Amino acid sequence: MALIDEITRRRTFAVIAHPDAGKTTLTEKLLLFGGAIHVAGAVKSNKIKKGATSDFMEIERQRGISVATSVMGFNYKDVKINILDTPGHEDFAEDTYRTLTAVDSVIIVIDGAKGVEAQTLKLMNVCRMRSTPVIVFVNKMDRPCKDPFDLLDEIEKELQIRVRPLAFPISSGDTFKGVYNIYEKNLSLFTSDERQTADASTVDFSDISSPELDDYITPSYAKQLREDLEIVEGIYDDFDRQAYLDGKLAPVFFGSAVNNFGVRELLECFIRIAPSPRPSTTESRQIEPSEAKMTGFIFKIHANMDPNHRDRIAFMKICSGTFERNKNYLHVRSGKQLKFSSPTAFMAEKKSVIDFAYPGDIVGLHDTGTFKIGDTFTEGEKLKFTGIPSFSPELFRYIENADPMKFKQLAKGVDQLMDEGVAQLFTSSLNGRKIIGTVGQLQFEVIQYRLEHEYGAKCRWEPISIYKACWIESDNQEQLADFKRRKHSNMAVDKHGRDVFLADTSYALALAQENFKDIRFHFTSEF
Repeated sequence: MALIDEITRRRTFAVIAHPDAGKTTLTEKLLLFGGAIHVAGAVKSNKIKKGATSDFMEIERQRGISVATSVMGFNYKDVKINILDTPGHEDFAEDTYRTLTAVDSVIIVIDGAKGVEAQTLKLMNVCRMRSTPVIVFVNKMDRPCKDPFDLLDEIEKELQIRVRPLAFPISSGDTFKGVYNIYEKNLSLFTSDERQTADASTVDFSDISSPELDDYITPSYAKQLREDLEIVEGIYDDFDRQAYLDGKLAPVFFGSAVNNFGVRELLECFIRIAPSPRPSTTESRQIEPSEAKMTGFIFKIHANMDPNHRDRIAFMKICSGTFERNKNYLHVRSGKQLKFSSPTAFMAEKKSVIDFAYPGDIVGLHDTGTFKIGDTFTEGEKLKFTGIPSFSPELFRYIENADPMKFKQLAKGVDQLMDEGVAQLFTSSLNGRKIIGTVGQLQFEVIQYRLEHEYGAKCRWEPISIYKACWIESDNQEQLADFKRRKHSNMAVDKHGRDVFLADTSYALALAQENFKDIRFHFTSEF
């Protein structure tokens, strides 16, 4: 199959949402329809130890939340679908932001009862910055929900994007009857027994005024549906695919992921309208997916996917050309030629070795500690992809070894977890102590848990008062040296040896910026 055909049949997207909106459940049901799994793991019930397919870390199963992005690929109707399931919890937002650099479109899951929540807004801002196309799935319609038109207004207002419903719900909660698919003109009837397999009864209904409709959903609900659809056609413009691809219009679907309802309609429409791999931006030029030469970048590193082997996997997004097993590629940052004998494709933690991968695919590369997030691989051209930042942390703690016998294990564990981008490590210039910076409290617990269970090392946290960490640079070397001398007790270096100023208050930071005009203060590591 020609490269262009392989590109056209690929869809790489992320599922994003506020915690508990049902994101992991939806991912699971998409896999179910794709035949990638046959029975969904009940995500909600901790009694069922199977857990969700995409939540494979031990701590995720215990907490019932996703803390790492997982990648899953499957085929559906000759379309190759790559799903990235992201953490919803805000403490892991950075992992999600980076994942959004590797996808071509996004499905946003919204809880029908709660509407648009804080984390959804933040993630939508990242999509807007990149003009990423979004589809909205309003979940949990089997529970009492807000009025559909109120929800549509709220999505439009809060997410600052035009909407167009391509499906419409018939009531919600105990009286939820089903969803009318405006896009395909058919009716899906809801039965409340939780379905764990991929079958749903649909009835074709091109003529909504037909009296037959009354037999299916009772005359009063049929009347209501006809009125609602009239309003939809009257208020909302026709669906415009180009506006969706430009990130200006969001198609909206309704359903109940846990009951497997409305998911097939979403998937069917998604494979028709969602974009295949799009061009990628580098510092020097734009990369088209159809270029013959392979390019790709690492957007995530995950240690210990298999705790028995202590392996690290670097996730690489293929941007152009064909990636081949055992072929030499240039690792741009080190200038070395590397080849990979066992690149893998993913189904959460299940991996299979692949011989070829195409634009849009996510490939797992075994990493012995040589790779960093943002690394580029090419067939010789020196490129650097943009838009893969590390953000300035907001919470800080000293990390101390709680078991002197395990010094080496702790050092190795901290080193590897920092490479994953879980948090950031700073070494104080004043006393050489190690400081961990995170964007959320929960990350400290995750680091402590993973150090103990994956590396056999125990750590303890000690408080430190820091307001903000910012990377500094200057063309005026004299002023930079003077600043570092005066602020010696607030200076540190990050894992890559770059100077970092640890401001203890907002006032101290403002004063430093005012007094040292030639120094640039950066709040993301991408500068």
